[in-house]
Amino acid sequence: MSYTHDTEVALVSAAALINTAKEDPDQLLTLADLDAFLTEQKFSGSRTHTREELDAVRALRAELEVLWFAEEDDAVGRVNRILRRADALPQLVRHDDWDWHLHATGPEAPLEARMATEAAMALIDVIRSHELDRLRSCAADDCDGVVLDLSRNRSKRFCDTGNCANRMHVKAYRARKAESAQVGAPPG
Repeated sequence: MSYTHDTEVALVSAAALINTAKEDPDQLLTLADLDAFLTEQKFSGSRTHTREELDAVRALRAELEVLWFAEEDDAVGRVNRILRRADALPQLVRHDDWDWHLHATGPEAPLEARMATEAAMALIDVIRSHELDRLRSCAADDCDGVVLDLSRNRSKRFCDTGNCANRMHVKAYRARKAESAQVGAPPG
């Protein structure tokens, strides 16, 4: 499935936000952590740089994780609540190095409201295209991160939080090698 650039960026950002809680230690414990996350994700607009702002983003993170795994009707209700809460009013904007794209809040809106609305607007496209199955859990047996599968053949299985794919491939290789050694077959 191919989405517009701003939709893909917002979905990737939502997955990255959710996954900040999956790493050890949590990647959103301090205001400096939030600053680093927002810089990495290229969020613009006003900031209060307060503990309340950090707490609101952490609450949004938990809300988005529930939405990530919601069934379609539940997801619709959750997205609509986010948009109502933010008084969303979609409009076309162009700023920084971005061409025309949608914003549903102004740059002066609270950070949590802007982040929530961008995620909700992106999730609207996912819901409308009946592609919620592209939002899933990491297939690694030791990870509970989330995965956004934007691949054409729906083959993405591992999150982007670490080396889950590499770890699982090495583990499978070692298991195959051990199994072939046990039956006397040449390793390979």
